Amino acid sequence: MKNRYSLSQITLHWLTLLMVILTYAAMLLSDSVPDEDRTLMKNLHFNFGISVWLLMLARLWLRHKNMTPAITPKLPDWQLLGAHVLHWGLYLIFLSLPILGVLAQAYGGKTWFLLGWQVPQWVTPNDEARAYLKQTHELIANVAYFVIGAHALAALYHHYIRRDDTLRRMMPGK
Repeated sequence: MKNRYSLSQITLHWLTLLMVILTYAAMLLSDSVPDEDRTLMKNLHFNFGISVWLLMLARLWLRHKNMTPAITPKLPDWQLLGAHVLHWGLYLIFLSLPILGVLAQAYGGKTWFLLGWQVPQWVTPNDEARAYLKQTHELIANVAYFVIGAHALAALYHHYIRRDDTLRRMMPGK
């Protein structure tokens, strides 16, 4: 068995990270830009978020299609379990956030654009549903900061302290 992820898996991993950063940045900047640019920043947030969702679907498909390369030296069972829980947590977070965001927008009854196309109103606006969906979206987005941080710290721990090939399996290049 090879000891690295496929080039497509590596590319999608780092592209997903870039899109997650852009998604968060667009939302954080939306309160700092002039009023006339606020709608643009929010639309960028929505579109980047949808791209994260699409990338995560592609990554799940590739994960199903390709074997996960073994870590050398082998991990203790408790670390392997922790890695599985953390990775599936990331998949769940970044598949659910865009769905919650789209639903919050839909129930808010506001006009928004997906890749330049105006999204038609497809549900009856409901302020209570919108507030609940928005709160849930924001809560999960805040939890994601910690899960992403734990993921990054675990990779650094494996690379610099445990000195295994966990991080190298996902790095571009040779």
